[in-house]
Amino acid sequence: MNIDRFFDVVPFWVIYFLSVFVVLLSIKLGIIIANIKSKKDDGEHESSVGTVVGATLGLLAFILAFSFGMSADRFGARKQLLLDEVNAIETTYLRAGFFAEPSRSDIRRDIKKYVDTRAVDTRVVELTYQQYQQIIKNSEAIHTQLWAHAEKISRSDLNSDIGALFVESLNNLIELHTARLTVGLYRIPSIIWIVLLSVTILSMASVGYYFGRFGKVNWMISIGLALVFSVVILLIFDLDRTGTGNIKINQQPMINLQQKLEYIK
Repeated sequence: MNIDRFFDVVPFWVIYFLSVFVVLLSIKLGIIIANIKSKKDDGEHESSVGTVVGATLGLLAFILAFSFGMSADRFGARKQLLLDEVNAIETTYLRAGFFAEPSRSDIRRDIKKYVDTRAVDTRVVELTYQQYQQIIKNSEAIHTQLWAHAEKISRSDLNSDIGALFVESLNNLIELHTARLTVGLYRIPSIIWIVLLSVTILSMASVGYYFGRFGKVNWMISIGLALVFSVVILLIFDLDRTGTGNIKINQQPMINLQQKLEYIK
């Protein structure tokens, strides 16, 4: 299975508990290594080990911040593209009003159908990956219908300024749809997840090694560290997920447009 497809369908609780397991297992691994090393008096100093532990934890914090920044930036881009698409749809709808019947009614009917397809409040309605893909398919089918209207109008009057403006706004609408899909397909690259996993294992093992080598093992602290770290991983994972995550883009602008178009005849 493609790793991006896997991230789209795997339940969130699996990611959370898998992260907790990896952290605790890494700490335990570090403790085991420390116990083996403790049988040999190699003159190892607590300060030197503490420096290494601090360095690995700092590196882990950097990777986490980098990953969070990538997912947060994409989330912000998705919100802006939604607003741009709403404006493009409304502009296309209004410009269709310049055409004579039956073109005006046909185009506006298809645009309303398009908005109805897109105006799904994902904060209330939980979409599956298959439903999300069906919305995309239906939207692109309506694009084809709208473009057919534009071709018909262009053939009837090639020099119409109004027709040119309509084609421009319709083209912008389709481009924004494509942009939303493209941004939605972006993911944190799998190599970064692999690096994050590797640094997590290394840093948590070093923490376990420090506990086992120079102090009493405190599993309460270890469990607390695993739980907090896993919450951050889950947040990054959720922001990186498109359409089916718990952190969703507020679709209210599209819903407001749906209601507004009912009053524009």
